[in-house]
Formats: sequence, structure tokens, C-alpha cells
Amino acid sequence: MKVGVVREIKDQENRVALTPAGVRAMISAGHRVCVQLLAGAGSGYGDGAYREAGAELVSAEEAWNCDLVLKVKEPLESEYHWLRGQIVFTYLHLAGAPRLLTESLLASRTTAVAYETVENEAGRLPLLAPMSAVAGAMSITVGNHYLSRPNGGKGVLLGNLLGRSHGKVVIIGDGVVGQHAARAAAGLGSEVVVFGLDPRKAASVLPAVSGQIRFLVSDEQRITQNLRDVDLLVGAVLAHGARAPHVVTEAMVQQMEPGSVIVDVSIDQGGCIETSRPTSHSDPVFLHHGVVHYAVTNMPGAYPRSSTMALTDATLPYALRLAHGGVDALRADPYFAKGLNTFDGHVCCKPVAEALSLLDNFRPF
Repeated sequence: MKVGVVREIKDQENRVALTPAGVRAMISAGHRVCVQLLAGAGSGYGDGAYREAGAELVSAEEAWNCDLVLKVKEPLESEYHWLRGQIVFTYLHLAGAPRLLTESLLASRTTAVAYETVENEAGRLPLLAPMSAVAGAMSITVGNHYLSRPNGGKGVLLGNLLGRSHGKVVIIGDGVVGQHAARAAAGLGSEVVVFGLDPRKAASVLPAVSGQIRFLVSDEQRITQNLRDVDLLVGAVLAHGARAPHVVTEAMVQQMEPGSVIVDVSIDQGGCIETSRPTSHSDPVFLHHGVVHYAVTNMPGAYPRSSTMALTDATLPYALRLAHGGVDALRADPYFAKGLNTFDGHVCCKPVAEALSLLDNFRPF
């Protein structure tokens, strides 16, 4: 199969869908790989490295004009005209994206396979996990940055200073994002409260430094009480393929102290904080009710080298299967097929169809 690797154009998105080593593996398997010029530059992979791996260096048009197109983020509006019915394998987050994206995928009869809805036999999301880990750990670093007074925060430094713990971090969600955020915050020495739905998950959330972490079953009253003195709130709620529910309401945000910080990692799926709205790396924060909101929709793009390596490790086996078998690779594996969001002009992911009011166009694969 002819495989295209395109250069990302989202704001400060420096990741690339395939490392040179990944290209070499794809070519060794008998496929032709066309990499757009400078696609890997932001991740530290020059065109020469791709050429040495056996890739053809091509224009954007040529990279998109392939049977299988590998990306990192969803196509932007200026890229919609490249959609011509090929297989596109990338993060899509359609439930939280503009409806026009889904409409363009449907109109072009694109076979859109989303990293974030591919499941494994345990019901986990193996292709979302590596970027969730990066974003979870990063949420604490970012939150600490914006808690500084010059950056609009209340002036609290998260961590342990001379034996005394400083800062309270509340994390809504106990998945991969929540677990990595909790470990990063506890590692600094801050007080950490994690809200989840299953108390049995507490053991997987609490690391060796668990003395600083409390796990609470999520309910409105407990969340409200813990937000009155919070310094950093991390939104880490995920509903597979669906729009994230607003677990933290505007009324809850209003009671937070001025200069507190919110990092809504769920923003790709619409955000789990009612006052959140998508931001970018170029303009990452806004102030609402005196609270600093950070809601960048491609957080791991800030660490492209690490993120690209982790992404390729996770996605390459699946990309090879798509390159070898096309849609038949999805028919052969019901868990892989969970990643199929649009096919033959229909929405194949029910949570996406529900979020975008497209149930009349929903057709199971």
C-alpha cells in the first residue's frame, strides 16, 4: 500500500505520525512510504533521516494522495479538500471537534480511524494511553507555571519546601491522565486529591508516595467542598468517543480562590469543566471568574520528541495492519474496529453520532 505521512499544521504541533525507524519498518513490510517535506523537523527528525530510511520526500498534495494517510491531529479546515476517500489514521476527537470536520469526512467518504477509540481486549485505549501519560504529567508542570504571580496565579509553588507541603491539587478522573498527574503532583510533595468512580482503582492510582494522595469517590458535594481551597484543578474525565460531561460546573469554579489554576486535559473531547474553552500553545490561557484556565487541545505537542517516539511505538503495529489489509484489518479485529469513526459516508461510532446529532446517519461497521 502507498502510505503518506503528512506535516502537521495545527498551532505549534511539532509531532509527526511516524519516526524514521517506523518508516523503515513499514518499507520492510513491503509498503511505499511518502513523507511530506519537513514533516519530522519539529520532532528532531530531518528529511535526511527519512530519506535514509527509504521514504520518498514529497509535497503535501502527494502525501495526502495515498491509500493510507498517517497523522497526529485531526485535519483542519484548510486540509479538508485533501480528503478524497482514503484511510486516515489519526487522533480525531470528533465528539469535541467542529461538526464540519465530521461532515467533510462523510461527504468525501473517508475511512477515518481514530487512535483514541481503538480498544484492546480489556476495554482500554492503547493508542490514547501514551499521549494521556504525557498530558497527565505535563498538567502539573503547566499548572505550577501558571500558579506563579507573574503568570496570573495566586503565587503558590507546588511542592515540599523545607519539610512543609505546599499546594493542593485536585484531579477529576482516575484514568491514565489522572494517574500520571497524581504521581507527578505527589512526587513534588503537594497534597493531592483524586476523584474517581471506582474505589477499587485507588490501588493503581496511589504510588509509593501515596501518603500525599487521597482517593475519593466522585460526587458533586465532595468535589464542591474540595474546590474551596484548591490551588490546581486538573480535568481528566474521559468517556470513550463521547463528549466529556461537565463534572465541574460554573458555580463550582466561581467559588475557587482568585489565582487558582485549571488545566482541562479533557478539552479534546469538549472539556469536563463548564467554563473551559479550547486554547492553543500560542495563546494558552484565559481568566474566568478570577481563575486561570489552560485548555490547550494538543498538550503533548509541547514535547514532540518524546511524544512522537511514544506514539510510533503504540500505533505502528496497527498502521502496519491497515497498510497490509486496509478495511479488512478492521473486519478481522472487533477491538481495532472500535477505532472506525466514519466509513462509506456513515458515522460508525455511536457516541460520536450522539454528540453531533447524527444518529440518522449512524451505521455500525
